[in-house]
Amino acid sequence: MPTRALTQPLPLKLTSTGFLLVWCVIAAFPIFWIAVMSFKSPVDAFAGNPFQVIFGPATLAQGKGISVLDIVLGLAVIWATARVATRTLPRLIASHAPAGYAWAGWIIGSLTLAVGFVVVFFGLLPAVLNALSPIFGPLGRDVIGLSTEHYKTVWIDRGFSNNFQNSLIVTAGVVTVSLTVGTLAGYGLARSGSNLAFGILIVALIFRALPHSVLVAGYLPVFINSAEWLRPILGENAPTLYGKPWAVIAVLVAINQPFTIWMLRSFFQNIPAELDEAARVDGCSHFQAFRRVIMPVMWPGVITTGLFSFLLGYNDFLVTSLLLDAQNQTMVPAIAGMFNRETTTTDQVVAVAAAVSITAPLFFLVMVFQRQIVSGLTAGAVKG
Repeated sequence: MPTRALTQPLPLKLTSTGFLLVWCVIAAFPIFWIAVMSFKSPVDAFAGNPFQVIFGPATLAQGKGISVLDIVLGLAVIWATARVATRTLPRLIASHAPAGYAWAGWIIGSLTLAVGFVVVFFGLLPAVLNALSPIFGPLGRDVIGLSTEHYKTVWIDRGFSNNFQNSLIVTAGVVTVSLTVGTLAGYGLARSGSNLAFGILIVALIFRALPHSVLVAGYLPVFINSAEWLRPILGENAPTLYGKPWAVIAVLVAINQPFTIWMLRSFFQNIPAELDEAARVDGCSHFQAFRRVIMPVMWPGVITTGLFSFLLGYNDFLVTSLLLDAQNQTMVPAIAGMFNRETTTTDQVVAVAAAVSITAPLFFLVMVFQRQIVSGLTAGAVKG
């Protein structure tokens, strides 16, 4: 119970609560609005009347809509998925994952949950609704205009699935390399106490603060001329670095690594060195103590740091747009190209559907790892 001196007066509670509500509305409104637009016909999506955008009368007139029954069962599936992700999944991983392999449990569990949601929501649910709609009468009749044709257009006809695959390759590479190097370097810095290494890390953080355009401008000529430079070593089959996802991974890791090491170093500093000493007394080597004793305690910090690395690779525009060709382009530059190139309202709604699509993995990621992220942020990751 808070003491009387720490109890907030009612006007302060109302002010702070009101401020948070206003901020949440302002932050969530763009996502909500483009999500609504993406399911409407162009006439409804760009209508001047906001109620026409929400209810979609023109879309409904085309025979495309959802009923009250669709809304109830769809929300039920989403709620059940969120409950499994936040409560059931962590409990299953804690009870069934072998000691030291919780990370594998999270990967398998997250992928299984994602695939299960897609199968149930987009495969089984429509079949169930088609069977139940005639039984429920008015509740089974369409009341809100809704169409998924724009998502089919962008993912199938426009080849956005290839951009999604390229984003996964770049993001997975950035996260894997950043965390592998970051955990080892962060642990070494936290336990070494070397002033020289700490000074080098400070200098690296200064370069991390530079605009990405400055760094890319230095890498771009090297990548473009890489085949010519490597030809004396590798012969006529020397590869070019320009346009390749693994070259972008190298640049993004170089940009992000100082920040990753800094965050993980802060986490390792909050872990008592007595744990290392106890493991060494029990016969572990330095690396065995790191892997078997320290890393299981470090998972909230690793997941939090991995989230920042994921966001860097997933949301990057400048590096990927300049260093990747059209064939290997990731999602964010591809969407920017759609908005710049397309002129018709139909094409613009298709681009909006693509923009909405890239937010789904982020919501799923935060929903699954919310506990680890919160505990990681409160465990010292943002402390100097």
